[in-house]
Amino acid sequence: MPQATPIEDRLTELEIKVSFQEDLLDKLDQIIIRQQEQLDALTREVVALRQQNPQAGDAPPQRNLRDDLPPHY
Repeated sequence: MPQATPIEDRLTELEIKVSFQEDLLDKLDQIIIRQQEQLDALTREVVALRQQNPQAGDAPPQRNLRDDLPPHY
């Protein structure tokens, strides 16, 4: 069996690296898809919560500063 040349060795190493990178890219793509699905679900949940209590999304309610006083005053 003939000996592989340095160029063939380098080409083989590059092919192996590309294979690992493609696998990693596929895994990262699946992670991004899953995260987008989670974001979509959370967005739907926030919309549903806002529909249940439409006033909650508005400005915060006015507070009376006397309500914040400790009981001994």
